Amino acid sequence: TTHYLFIVVVAVNSTLLTINAGDYIFYTDWAWTSFVVFSISQSTMLVVGAIYYMLFTGVPGTATYYATIMTIYTWVAKGAWFALGYPYDFVAVPVWIPSAMLLDLSYWATRRNKHAAILIGGTLVGLSLPMFNMINLLTIRDPLEMAFKYPRPTLPPYMTPIEPQVGKFYNSPVALGAGAGAVLSVPIAALGAKLNTWTYK
Repeated sequence: TTHYLFIVVVAVNSTLLTINAGDYIFYTDWAWTSFVVFSISQSTMLVVGAIYYMLFTGVPGTATYYATIMTIYTWVAKGAWFALGYPYDFVAVPVWIPSAMLLDLSYWATRRNKHAAILIGGTLVGLSLPMFNMINLLTIRDPLEMAFKYPRPTLPPYMTPIEPQVGKFYNSPVALGAGAGAVLSVPIAALGAKLNTWTYK
């Protein structure tokens, strides 16, 4: 009973951490203008939570289940903001599920080898998540106009969105986000596996 209670606590808390990581998730303005930070926070948080959860159960498919929970939570939040009178695109729902499916696939294809899941699955998540989410964000109409027209009530003045000068710093936020996410996902996944090991001690 203690183990099942523990996994519920881990699932809920890690989900809340992921959907609020860096506050770059829900809000279209920050998800767009800070795409690299968004990619790093999301790929690492998805991997550490999913790896921990998946190794705890030992069942391929758990990572996808985990990503589905987060997706449902975020859609509920999107609906809440929409009910308050904000536009439909005010909240962007991240695309976690396809990357989590790749993580599950690597775990299943390597016959539940946790090291392969960390190395291969973590890399696949870090490479795929920025790509899926950039495509997702491209479907949103004019995120900067929305940011100025519908400012968040909790946003302090010094965090007011400004026109991003992307071209002056790097050419491809997708490439940079994918590279950073892939590099960081593997050690973060290893940390999740280590935490999973400590649980049984």
